Amino acid sequence: MPLTSLWPYSKNAIMKKILSYSLITLFVATAASFAAPDKETLMTKEKAAWQAFQDKKPDDFRKIVSADVVGLYADGINNKGISGEIDGMKSTAMKSFDLSDYQVAADGPDIAVTTYVSKIDATVDGKDTSGTFNSATVWQKQGGEWHAIFHSNVKQAPK
Repeated sequence: MPLTSLWPYSKNAIMKKILSYSLITLFVATAASFAAPDKETLMTKEKAAWQAFQDKKPDDFRKIVSADVVGLYADGINNKGISGEIDGMKSTAMKSFDLSDYQVAADGPDIAVTTYVSKIDATVDGKDTSGTFNSATVWQKQGGEWHAIFHSNVKQAPK
């Protein structure tokens, strides 16, 4: 008796199952790739950028922030990219920071805008700049990694 007569599935049935499973896997992988950015991942990156800035670690900061980052602050617009942010790092003495009310809005799988409140205890060139700020960062996925491409802090008005 040939072995094929003992096998309950025909060659066509097996091929249909393989094709079905392959298509399901493709659809699941595609859906996952279009999923919204993970809030925890971006919040971890955000805190790491702030920590690198506070600790004056430009190499760590460069791993998170795009070379072409733009910053919008009360004292002006930084359109000098990462070098402008690192210049700001050199003149800033940040004692502490706290981030809260972290929210993420996504426009597809590769762009996200985060908004949050930052409480900062710092000086810039010896001048106290401490306070509570409304902050925002635009993140872009580049080469599979999230990088900050825009950042802004706006000091909250006294209530």
